[in-house]
Amino acid sequence: MYNLVMKDLKLGVNPWFLVLPLFTGALMFVPGWVYFIVPLYFCFITVPNMFGGFKSQNDLVFSTIMPVTKKDIVKARITVVVILELLHLLVAMIFSLFTLRLYPNLTYFFFVPHTGFWGLCFIMLGIFNLVFLPMYYKTAYKYGAATVASITAAILFAGVAQWAGISSPWMNGIFYGSGTNHTLQQLSILALGIVIFIAFTLIAYRIAVKRFLKVEIL
Repeated sequence: MYNLVMKDLKLGVNPWFLVLPLFTGALMFVPGWVYFIVPLYFCFITVPNMFGGFKSQNDLVFSTIMPVTKKDIVKARITVVVILELLHLLVAMIFSLFTLRLYPNLTYFFFVPHTGFWGLCFIMLGIFNLVFLPMYYKTAYKYGAATVASITAAILFAGVAQWAGISSPWMNGIFYGSGTNHTLQQLSILALGIVIFIAFTLIAYRIAVKRFLKVEIL
């Protein structure tokens, strides 16, 4: 499985996508921006280009002629996706620490990039995985519809969460008001987001394996 992951990272993933998080993460410096978009760039740019590259390289046939199981092929590919997702989130989180210090008195309309906000981002990417991976592995070849559906689901979650953060006094208090100073509460939201991300990704993995086992590869 390790060799499959390294094969994808070295041969299947353009090195640009390993550097891209530095550029998208720098968007955290834009004051008062819609920071949900920063991790979404992984969905907008990396996923369609990466899976398009796998398709053009005929990676599916190449992987299946190797002495590995279909389950390992799915596990390795999902591992690569998760590595890139975490890279995007980690870099953005680091940049956000400077953002909060650069604009200490800024009035935010959209979510402030405090710790709890990143918990929402983990949930958003978990939803993306839950939709994209099972759809993609119905064929392990066609990624267009899966990309559109998963991006739509992620954007809908971000939109609903942002609307609730603005309109709900309870949510507003947590993500804008005095709740942002409650470290334990913010860490709890982050931890919950990580748990949901892991759970959704594992569910997506199980469904993807079941579907990929039914795919006939010529």
